[in-house]
Amino acid sequence: MSRGFSDAGFEVLLAADKNPAAVETYSRNFSHPALELDLSSFVNLPSASVIVGGPPCQGFSSAGARREGDPRNTLVGTFARIIATQRPKAFVFENVEGFLTGEGGAHVLELLRPLISSGYRIHLKKINAANYGVPQHRKRVVAIGGLGWDPTFPEPTHAAFGAPGATSHATHLQLCPTVSDALKGLPQAAVGGSGHPQGHSYKELSSSARLRAEQLMPGMTMRDLPVSLQHLSYQRRSKRRVSDGTPSERRGGAPAGVRRLSPDEPSKAITSGASTEFLHPRDHRNITLRECARLQTFEDDFIFCGSPSDQALLIGNAVPPLLALQIALQLRKDLESAKQLHETGALLSFVPTRSSGMSPALQRTSDLVARQTGVNIEQEELPFVFV
Repeated sequence: MSRGFSDAGFEVLLAADKNPAAVETYSRNFSHPALELDLSSFVNLPSASVIVGGPPCQGFSSAGARREGDPRNTLVGTFARIIATQRPKAFVFENVEGFLTGEGGAHVLELLRPLISSGYRIHLKKINAANYGVPQHRKRVVAIGGLGWDPTFPEPTHAAFGAPGATSHATHLQLCPTVSDALKGLPQAAVGGSGHPQGHSYKELSSSARLRAEQLMPGMTMRDLPVSLQHLSYQRRSKRRVSDGTPSERRGGAPAGVRRLSPDEPSKAITSGASTEFLHPRDHRNITLRECARLQTFEDDFIFCGSPSDQALLIGNAVPPLLALQIALQLRKDLESAKQLHETGALLSFVPTRSSGMSPALQRTSDLVARQTGVNIEQEELPFVFV
């Protein structure tokens, strides 16, 4: 987020994180202070026009175990309290799509209620980063709020394609970049070592993994392989089913396992496991950490610190700088002309899905929001106000 906001012309004053590798990485790439601290304790932050945050998402993420009462989930409430106390002119919040259904939607209200009560007027929408020029299908929840004024949620800049439902939105725009577009210009990856640019290296596949790779064409996953070549762990997980939106065994449904990326489509979402799960579109190897960073729209001079697993986590958890830039450019334009016009806060728009239908879990969240507001949510972008 800081990279995107800096590129949009904002002066970033301070960053804070509890993860030492994140703080070290941040300090290597930015000149302003980065503090290693736990924001669940009260912190006196400097006055700022905008506060941006992405509370840890693992408690909600379908890529990891979902645990009710996960202490990381409570940082959503901490973020809301910081905004309500500091009262910046605007805020930006980002999280995984599982945020909408975590603990029955309670965390949505944990974010919105104190902020609306404090006078913030908010858009809350689920988006696909591919619609903002990121070469990756990355569905995320973004909230943007203005204190006493109505912010503008940034319009898509690109049309997405190559995934179910991707073509239902912003179809009149130019197509988003592909994996090949993102990786263009990188030298051949090194075997072992740190590589050049940093992180552009890989470990050679084992003989069994090589056999799998040789069978996988672009776009194919482990489910396309003969059973004899599938991981035993994959076979166990593939038999699970998702019921009512809550993953059995607290994880997602049938997994893709190993996947070969399609060169002419956007990547699937880059997570901390992408460098071990995604195969290069052409070569029989996993994609490198630098290729993961490219697909996240980081420039090659952005340095990641810590162990390889630390770096994979930082890259996978990051907001793509290009997505952050699009958000920041619109917010800067708004701030330059914003005047306080309203005395009450409001939820200006709530878009939990772009699909025509909702999962039972998402429907429960929408019903919960409706009960809190007294308004029926019947269409994609129905404005309503908390009372």
